[in-house]
Amino acid sequence: MASLAAYILILALIVAAPLGYRAWRKRMALKTFEPLPEGAKPVVSIALENGGVIKVELYPADAPNHCAAFVDLVKKGYYDGLSFHRVVPGFVVQGGCPKGNGSGGPGYTLKAEFNEKPHLTGTLAMARTPDPDSAGSQFYLCLAPQPFLDRQYTVFGQTLEGMELVSGVRQGDKMVKVTVEGV
Repeated sequence: MASLAAYILILALIVAAPLGYRAWRKRMALKTFEPLPEGAKPVVSIALENGGVIKVELYPADAPNHCAAFVDLVKKGYYDGLSFHRVVPGFVVQGGCPKGNGSGGPGYTLKAEFNEKPHLTGTLAMARTPDPDSAGSQFYLCLAPQPFLDRQYTVFGQTLEGMELVSGVRQGDKMVKVTVEGV
């Protein structure tokens, strides 16, 4: 009887340990950044390898942590040389994966900041897994309005210039240099 109880206890630990570890890792991996300076109006420029620059304004009032994290990665040169690894015509172009296949990130995740900003043509939002708090470095730009994504993903910017370039992005196209002004 004691050996059966011990066996059940060991089995319970084996099953529960990975679940507990995942929950711990999720809590530990969430990262919070210092907010951008009040009144900051950041504009990100994405220079493409085949010419042209996409300019995107950020929304720090609507998604302060996502904007601060994005600016931090831009200033570190994180996006320089990365590709747009996912292109779905009429939907989105997605980039920001260091592995180039949609499975990588910066080593931390961000708590969701779902807001009332709609997904319009040119909207900048953070990609994620089914877990709402799993965004990191991967972002997408909408090729057309996507209202079914509203309040399901963190919108944190909008294309100001170069929407024709966004529409022309092909899978594998590289971001040569990504810079930010206004912070």
